[in-house]
Amino acid sequence: MYKAFYGLNDNPFSIAPNPHYMFLSDRHREALVHLTYGLGETGGFVLLTGEVGTGKTTVSRCLLQQLPENTDTAFILNPSLTEQELLATLCDELKISYGENPSIKQLTDLLSQYLLQNHKNGRNTVLIIDEAQHLRSEVLEQLRLLTNLETDTKKLLQVILIGQPELQQLLKRQDLRQLAQRITARYHLLPLNLDELALYVQHRLQVAGRHQPLFTAKSIRRLHKYSGGIPRLTNLLCERALMAGYGQAKVPIDHKMVDQAAMEVLGEVEKSNNKLWYGAVAAAVLLTFAGSFYFFSQGDDAVAKPVNLDAEQTQQLPVSVDVTNMAQATNSAVNDSSKHIMQQAMRQSQNIDVAFAGLFGLWQLQPISGLTACQAAQQQGLACYQQQGNWNSIMRLNYPAVVYMQDPQLSPFYGVIVERQYDQILLQLGEQQFWVTKDWFDRHFSGTFEILWQPEQTLPREIAQSSPLAQLQWLENSLAMIGKRPARLINQFDSQLEQSLISFQRLHGLKPDGIAGNQTLVQINLYLSQQGPRLSTTEQG
Repeated sequence: MYKAFYGLNDNPFSIAPNPHYMFLSDRHREALVHLTYGLGETGGFVLLTGEVGTGKTTVSRCLLQQLPENTDTAFILNPSLTEQELLATLCDELKISYGENPSIKQLTDLLSQYLLQNHKNGRNTVLIIDEAQHLRSEVLEQLRLLTNLETDTKKLLQVILIGQPELQQLLKRQDLRQLAQRITARYHLLPLNLDELALYVQHRLQVAGRHQPLFTAKSIRRLHKYSGGIPRLTNLLCERALMAGYGQAKVPIDHKMVDQAAMEVLGEVEKSNNKLWYGAVAAAVLLTFAGSFYFFSQGDDAVAKPVNLDAEQTQQLPVSVDVTNMAQATNSAVNDSSKHIMQQAMRQSQNIDVAFAGLFGLWQLQPISGLTACQAAQQQGLACYQQQGNWNSIMRLNYPAVVYMQDPQLSPFYGVIVERQYDQILLQLGEQQFWVTKDWFDRHFSGTFEILWQPEQTLPREIAQSSPLAQLQWLENSLAMIGKRPARLINQFDSQLEQSLISFQRLHGLKPDGIAGNQTLVQINLYLSQQGPRLSTTEQG
């Protein structure tokens, strides 16, 4: 209703989960680090808690995008189950067949056989349970018994428990002390502080097509006051505030419109003041986390040789060489010089428009004055695609990308990934290019990247059970091509097609609902498109 008035092409504050709007604050990234660590070699239980609407689902979806491809995942979204129902649901998720009315022992034996075979085949198995505060104590104990299956170095089943703060209290029970001792990582997700909330609002507006600020600074402070920094509640307030501004034909959104929205959403808005303490706690967490960063402390793996764009060729610096003491001293001097050049390039790469100009150049195109990067792309037959992820997410898509980076002081800068050679990438910063290692990239990447791509056909709104047979066959053919398997001739949306689609959705952090909606179809077409540059023309591990 108000999209055209504000220059939006989508509803930026819908509370429906949409990977395009995924926003990772520093605390979300810290939670992601904890979960990733917890799923390391030793395995066990990982715990993520937080109030309703703080972004636990966002973190879990990002985690899914970062899991290696040799990982089988099982989801349990409704944990109000008995022990037998839990085991049966886990078997269903992992596609393990069982007979009618199986006993707990039969289900446990089948799961044990599956886990052992997975381990033998070099595959990991992860179980994710949402709303885990509803789990019964006897069900949690059954999970603990299931994780008893292990090798000398790791658990064969890793479990992520996601829930509200009551889950922490549940795990303090005396009868669950053995399970509590197996939790290898835990994180409690706090709401956004004021600065993070401002970035969150602007991020969602930009994804929806508006790059100019829409909320005044005072209205942002009011949003934080009423929402307490909880993203879901912020969305509700912003939605109502946009409607108020549209009704009054006013831009920007001021604090009075937010006050009006809070009255409609919350009723007695004064009661929200007791949430202000979250800001101080969040700031303390952010400061502590920032202090843990270090810069270029590892020497050779940090950067490779800088290359000016006007040079005839770009040369890769070897990662390691066998040298004499004199050569080592020379190499150290080169590294110091390279670090200085890199630091300078990072400081000079704080304009995202310069990064997008580099990305356009890889497509043999140019930005258009007066238009945003995405508007310029649309004018030239391309589309923008923004996603949250990590190294694996970018390499899996294999497109050159504008990457949002952070230096050790958490100041933002922007680069373009131009090329990949195994665990190194050619990163363009301004007018220079550097070969950097995966380790260096992981330390500086903020989690957001954008690519350009060329849609080859008009996408349907969705492909589901009732879609035409031609669309169903196209979906089967596409998933088969992506999965590198033979396509089947189908005459209906059968269970095998549904499971292939769900597996694809899970791999990319999409809602695994078995319906190919717009986000899923875009992701599929990114793989199918044959147009434009790629990071690598050969498969690399």
